[in-house]
Amino acid sequence: MIIGVPKEIKVHEYRVGLTPGSASEFIRNGHQVFVQTAAGEGIGFTDDAYRAVGAEILSTAEEVFAKAEMIVKVKEPQLNECAMLTEKHLLFTYLHLAPDPKQTEALMASGCTAIAYETVTDKAGGLPLLAPMSEVAGRMSIQAGAHALEKEKGGRGLLLGGVPGVAPAKVVIIGGGVSGMNAAEIAVGMGADVSIFDRNIDVLRKLDNRFQSAVKTRFSTGHDLEEAVLAADLVIGAVLVAGAAAPKLVSAEMVKKMKEGAVLVDISIDQGGCFETSHATTHADPTFIVDGVVHYCVANMPGAVARTSTFALNNATLPFGLALANKGWKQAVADDPHLKNGVNISAGHVTYEAVARDLGKEYHPI
Repeated sequence: MIIGVPKEIKVHEYRVGLTPGSASEFIRNGHQVFVQTAAGEGIGFTDDAYRAVGAEILSTAEEVFAKAEMIVKVKEPQLNECAMLTEKHLLFTYLHLAPDPKQTEALMASGCTAIAYETVTDKAGGLPLLAPMSEVAGRMSIQAGAHALEKEKGGRGLLLGGVPGVAPAKVVIIGGGVSGMNAAEIAVGMGADVSIFDRNIDVLRKLDNRFQSAVKTRFSTGHDLEEAVLAADLVIGAVLVAGAAAPKLVSAEMVKKMKEGAVLVDISIDQGGCFETSHATTHADPTFIVDGVVHYCVANMPGAVARTSTFALNNATLPFGLALANKGWKQAVADDPHLKNGVNISAGHVTYEAVARDLGKEYHPI
């Protein structure tokens, strides 16, 4: 198979679909790899590093798309990239289609088959290609939130862990999955007063066993969550419904009642966000203020630590990518029901039920 790796074009996105090491694995399996020039240079992967493992360098994204059968990316294709896709293409990347009708329609119009990292599953019911970026985003959310709490950023002027004689900041984490657990890990390490909300008792038990008395685990009811959010200095939104739009758990009315200078960090923004007042931002301009509350809603948070994120992502995606290339996508998804769950678009149809439901499209099982 001919593999294409274009340079990412979202604002301040330095990750790359394949590291030189991953590219070499495709080449060892008999495939060709074309990489757009400078695709990995932002994180230290030079064109020569790709050439050294046998990949070929092309000057433009247009050349990469024209030659490749399988496009391996990190972030969802922008509309000008969607315009380069055709029915010959297999796209393997994060998509986050549920809150993005324009991208969905562009992918449908292209005729390509698009497999989303975030809906590939595993035997345990997890999301193995989303998990590494959820780990990164969870950990980053606390350092981003701590920075936003500084007075010059519009925050309350609090040190997250306090100092002897001064109470630490109150951190509320909504969602006890991979992102929420990793957020708690960092918040506890920084000395914050941490509460985690979830509606799954087994998840709460797991968190309670892991953190003991360092974290307060709380079952999420509307009343209790609102009470905690209004008392919080930093709220982390880490809610996920696989492939679907995130539920809005913090309303605009709740935001109005929050403390002046409190901070909301919306990890769920890729799926539309779990705060009603959220809208996607970039690393170039990461925050905005609504009713005195600082919002951090960067849609590609792990892009800020792009080298760590690229290695973590490649570790997870490589076995699936090789299966797609070695077998062809149809045989690969026939052999692996978990990979089949990643197919969101094919031949002009939406093939993932939650995306079809949220966007009002007809659902066509793959």
